[in-house]
Amino acid sequence: MNKQCISLIARPGLLVVIALLCNGFSLSSLHSLRYLLETQLNPSKPPSLLMIKIPNNTTFLLLIQLSASYSGLEESRLSPIPKRAKPTHLAMDKENQIIGYVVPIFRGSDVKNGLSDTEEARMKESAGYMARRNLFTSGLEMERTEQTSRKVSMRQSAEHISLSKRNEEYHKCMNEDSLMHAPEFVIKPRSHTVWEKQCVRLHCTVSGWPDPRVIWYKNNVTIDPMARPGKYKLQSSYNVHSLQIDRCDFDDTAQYRVSAMNSRGELSTFASVVVKRFKGEVDETLPMPRHGIVSEYGITFETHIVDGFGVSFGREGETMSLGAMVIISPNLARYQPEVQWYRDDVLLQPSKWCQMHWSGDKATLTLTHLNKEDEGLYTLRITTKTKYETYSAYVFVRDADAEVEGAPGAPLDVTCQDANKDYVIVTWKQPAVDGGNSILGYFVDRCEVGTTHWSQCNDTPIKFARFPVTGLVEGRSYTFRVRAVNKSGMSRPSRTSEVVAAMDPADRARMRGTSAPWTGQIIVTEEEPAEGVVPGRPKELEVAEATKNYVVLSWKPPGERGHEGIMYYVEKCVSGTDSWQRVNTEIPVKSPRYALFDLAEGKAYRFRVRCCNSAGVGEPSEATEATTVGDKLDIPSAPGRVVPTRNTATSVVVSWEASRNAKELVGYYIEASIVGSKTFEPCNNKPVKTTRFICHGLVTGESYVFRVKALNAAGLSECSQESEAIEVKAAIGGGIPHASPTPPYGISILECVRDSMVLAWKQPTFIGGADITGYFVDYREVINGVPGKWHEANVKAVSDRAYRVSDLKENRKYQFQVRAANMAGVGIPSLPSETFICEEWTIAVPGPPHDLQVTEVRANTLVLLFKPPVYQGRDPVNGFYIDIKEADAEEEAWRGVNEKAISTNYMKIKILKEGETYVFRVRAQNKAGVGKASEPTEPVLAETKPGTTEIVVDIDDDGVISMNFACSNLTPDSKFVWSKNYKEITDETRITVATSGEKSKAIFNMPAEDDIGIYSCAVTHTNGESSSYTLSAEELRKLLEISHDHKFPIIPLKTELAVELQEKGRVRFWLQAEKISANGKIQYVFNDNTLSQGEKYKMNFNKDTGVIEMIMESLLQEDEGTFTFQLQDGKATNQSSLVLIGEVFKQLQKESEFMCKEWHRKQGPHFVEYLSYEVTPECCVFLKCKVGNIKKETVALWYKDGREIFIFFLHKMVAVHFLDVCLKPWKDTSTLNLTEQGFRDLMNEMFSHIAKSSTALKIQSTEEGIRLYSFVSYYNEALQVTWHHKDSAIAFTDRIKSGVVGEQLWLQITEPTEKDKGKYAIEFHDGKGGLKRTVELAGQGETTSWPNLVLLFSDRARVAGGLPDVVTIQELKALNLTCNISGDPVPEVVWLKNEREIVSDDHYIMKFESGKYASFTITTVNTTDSGKYSILVKNKYGTESADFTISFEKVYRFTLSMKCPKVQREIREELFQHFIFQNYKKTYTILKVQSSFILTQL
Repeated sequence: MNKQCISLIARPGLLVVIALLCNGFSLSSLHSLRYLLETQLNPSKPPSLLMIKIPNNTTFLLLIQLSASYSGLEESRLSPIPKRAKPTHLAMDKENQIIGYVVPIFRGSDVKNGLSDTEEARMKESAGYMARRNLFTSGLEMERTEQTSRKVSMRQSAEHISLSKRNEEYHKCMNEDSLMHAPEFVIKPRSHTVWEKQCVRLHCTVSGWPDPRVIWYKNNVTIDPMARPGKYKLQSSYNVHSLQIDRCDFDDTAQYRVSAMNSRGELSTFASVVVKRFKGEVDETLPMPRHGIVSEYGITFETHIVDGFGVSFGREGETMSLGAMVIISPNLARYQPEVQWYRDDVLLQPSKWCQMHWSGDKATLTLTHLNKEDEGLYTLRITTKTKYETYSAYVFVRDADAEVEGAPGAPLDVTCQDANKDYVIVTWKQPAVDGGNSILGYFVDRCEVGTTHWSQCNDTPIKFARFPVTGLVEGRSYTFRVRAVNKSGMSRPSRTSEVVAAMDPADRARMRGTSAPWTGQIIVTEEEPAEGVVPGRPKELEVAEATKNYVVLSWKPPGERGHEGIMYYVEKCVSGTDSWQRVNTEIPVKSPRYALFDLAEGKAYRFRVRCCNSAGVGEPSEATEATTVGDKLDIPSAPGRVVPTRNTATSVVVSWEASRNAKELVGYYIEASIVGSKTFEPCNNKPVKTTRFICHGLVTGESYVFRVKALNAAGLSECSQESEAIEVKAAIGGGIPHASPTPPYGISILECVRDSMVLAWKQPTFIGGADITGYFVDYREVINGVPGKWHEANVKAVSDRAYRVSDLKENRKYQFQVRAANMAGVGIPSLPSETFICEEWTIAVPGPPHDLQVTEVRANTLVLLFKPPVYQGRDPVNGFYIDIKEADAEEEAWRGVNEKAISTNYMKIKILKEGETYVFRVRAQNKAGVGKASEPTEPVLAETKPGTTEIVVDIDDDGVISMNFACSNLTPDSKFVWSKNYKEITDETRITVATSGEKSKAIFNMPAEDDIGIYSCAVTHTNGESSSYTLSAEELRKLLEISHDHKFPIIPLKTELAVELQEKGRVRFWLQAEKISANGKIQYVFNDNTLSQGEKYKMNFNKDTGVIEMIMESLLQEDEGTFTFQLQDGKATNQSSLVLIGEVFKQLQKESEFMCKEWHRKQGPHFVEYLSYEVTPECCVFLKCKVGNIKKETVALWYKDGREIFIFFLHKMVAVHFLDVCLKPWKDTSTLNLTEQGFRDLMNEMFSHIAKSSTALKIQSTEEGIRLYSFVSYYNEALQVTWHHKDSAIAFTDRIKSGVVGEQLWLQITEPTEKDKGKYAIEFHDGKGGLKRTVELAGQGETTSWPNLVLLFSDRARVAGGLPDVVTIQELKALNLTCNISGDPVPEVVWLKNEREIVSDDHYIMKFESGKYASFTITTVNTTDSGKYSILVKNKYGTESADFTISFEKVYRFTLSMKCPKVQREIREELFQHFIFQNYKKTYTILKVQSSFILTQL
């Protein structure tokens, strides 16, 4: 055996109990002990061996040897008891340590009993009966009898002998049969309802002879006080028996039975104990005292704790002592009780933070350095060998003054978890005080044990109350602390954590275990050096924890890793890629844990791990699933309704509804504020996990409001709604300001069978201010009209207002009464019901419905609820009928509400009259017919009460559909109860209920067809506040449409995405939103790629006008595709796209490039209006352009077909040309294409002007016949003219001819005849509609007759001759031309040059002499005189013209300079090719030299 050797002191007939208190007791040692016992005690009868394992690894051996007799030889083997030795019954080891108890067992043969034969037989009979009874009970009672002290047993035996002698004499004169009677309970135990951690005592008085044996049972299981010392106390004195249950917990709620038994019989009675628990309170009880403590020599210790400590307040850094005086009687100087201190039911151990002292009569606990971790409920526990006493009080610890004003309080409860070789997770709890500013985060510090240097573990504050610390040195120990920081500064550091060693968890577990026993041998083995093995893949890689600051990985080592240690490399890659990056590139980690920092929040990653050793790096593990970096733990929601209740003159009990769906909840902080101050102070600085807390230290008479915050590792929740104000003063009745409810009433029978009846009753009119928790039913039998005793029908309260009373007797009469219970207690019973006979119902129709309730009362409507009958009849119930009548009407006034039976257990009645009072009842039907009507309801007044509200359906901005109900008449105990089809909603799978203050809402989680129905909300503890809403299929469809619009809102657009070109050829994409807030966000996308602001893209968002634009300097080929603007404004979104591909893109790109060139062109002198032409009415063609930004050095150059020209004044178009104008030095060019169609358009426009200038068609007589003519302002040879006679084109012959003379267009009819009479017309063609001039050629009787016309022809003005066609003359010479003129009257003579009239001056001299001779003289000819000349003569009979041309030629000398240096030569009159073009004043003959020469004019 290890550590202790056990000596055995055994005697014949003793029960030996040996406790092995050491660990590591081997099986071989157990067999050795058995052999030792066999050889020393009784070789012929080996003792029985029982080994029991218990959780603390202590092993108990129970060795039992019972023998009726031993021979003297056997007794001689045992060591005699030394003389004068004090008898002991303790089993001791060699070090005199108590390891158990030795209890003697006496046999009947050891002491003469002294009983008579008759009495002995009676006792044997009683003992036999008791033995049979014990077959059905546990053996604990017998063991307890055996475990009495030897001294007590001897005293009891002696007293028994003396009593037996007296009984012999007494029984000689008494008839024993007349004295003996079965047990009877004079006083029965009564049921109790108590609060948790209170004490309760059940007591009874029993009579009977012989004295009955009393046994207590809990749920039919025998109660053994030794099984849980200090829990149960059994006392018996003068036939009064009691069972005391200390510190009741919820498990003590049970049915207790006490059984009294003697030889004449057995009798039992029952009582129930109901232990009430505050809602949300955690079931934590104090640890029980150690097992094995029994009373010594029959001494019972009484313990009293006096002068205890009260509720205490301290501040961080202070020292506090808690003490109490303890009085123990009897006072044994050598006996010391067990003194234990607990904080929040956790046993405290001596440490540097707390010290304990026991002086014999006073227990003291000293907290040397207060921290918020020391806050809690402190309990002093004094345990004796018979029982224990406790005393408790709360200790509050406030924050120390901050080193920086406005800094937060220090964090608390810093602990280390998951420690490994180089890694540990540090956790803590957030402080209740934030200094007035929200906490920005926390800094974790570490200190190596043995040093005083603290180093900061994180560079930036973290908000999560959990942080992985890496980089620890294996084998070293550390402590940690945490500091909080806000914008005002840093808090004080928290209390340091417990010391934690950086080592492998397996090594730590081995160090905690017990070493193997010493064998005395040292075995040295030498292993052959193994060849290095590359480790395998790590196993079970997973993401253990993920926040927005870090991700923690954990895995298991591989199976194949060789004989040497392994380390790990961690790799990561962005999800969706296969690019793996090693995280710890320099130093591999030793622990199978690793924390990764600096990950991008919101991005998904995958991870894998490789093992490595001296042999190399192994294959990677299986990669994890994609993990998105972000907090997985949400901050808890705000707690629900807060209800304060008066407690004492300086404290208030605060209760609240737990935070809904909170994950990893740490606890709650409670804050209080004096009404009107608006400053909240924390009531606790250490989170509490329950939903009930007593706030101490309040000012008596002040009014306070309270609020609660929940917290977990993610942070603190929002504050709950403030409670109602409450004045601090002592409450009547121990802090429960409620009364028990009044009696129920209206007891009726719902069903009756042979041995049971189902009762129903109505709720009490006053429930006592608190919810009814249940009902208790009593019954009594009525015999011949005389009621019997009341009996309890149910031990446990029932919540329904219906109950089946069983174990009745058929055809007997019974009465019933009902009591209601709430948190204040059980109320008084109702009046006894009518007398009912217990006989089975056999009627075919169903029984009456029950539990009728009226809700949603309005002026004209209400809703009636009821429960179906318990008795169905022969067939199932298939419908219900509702009856109504006025409250004061006769019974005959009952009338039906519905003609057709309804199948539901509710009905909305709509036939009420406002102000009338009604009562209702319900009848059920089956196939057999309609059954008995239910009990009528209480009278109901049809009115809409002031302040009545209805359920309002709302859809928020997130598209969440909810039903909202508000009530302004709430009481502190009121609750909102939501129902569907008038059944309370308890499953929140489809509906989530949220209540805040006077408002409650039922939120649809995922609205669907399953949600169709009638929804109602009722408010308890009010005057019937309720309302309902019917959700039909059509209504659901409308709500879903609106929800979709809210969930996915669309930002309205005034214009869709469009494109336009701006200056410089910039491309502007733009749209305008009709409404968008300043928080709106725009995303610009091109071909699914997001664009960003830069040189190429310029984005603008005008939040005032909603105009969104993106500008590009130019369009390149790669810009072909789809452009999209994506808009987001909160939840609202929209997008608009524009597709620019194919010809659309090419056209836009072309226009952009053109506008870009245009912009650059306009930076210098440029054409504002490009080269164009204009034809005047005089048929002059002007080529024109408008030039802007002209500078001093600007020069305009004209080109025709690529050759520069000096002037181009067009009278007559005879060629096809390209005309260009170029501006220098800034080059801008404008081109006019006068070829083909361009030239034809120009000519047609000229022809149109010519046609418009034509005169009316006239008739003239000539020598040859008749001439029809018309004058035009200008004539061009290309002009097309058609003559018509009688609307038909004239076919020209030798007799009919047409021609042009100057500007006269004529038609000559030679030798006219009668056929030539009629309508004549001349048609001018201009490419469009043309123009016609007409005249009527008539016969005799007209203004001009044929003979007169013929005479007139000879007097027409004519040019007889004398003018040449072409005149060539040298420059500076004189020119004189003469011609003959004829006509009567004398013609008028006009000379023309280039179609323009010439005026006689010094240069031009024109004469007309004698009416016959006309002369034309140019005094000095120069180059400007070249051109076309005409003479026009006319009188009233006609006009005639003659043309001639004047030209001259001038030869120039040119110097041809070659580009080659120093080479010159002259070329005179070397004409390779020449052409003529016109300038303003002169005509040039230009040589075209086909060589690389520069041509200059001499």
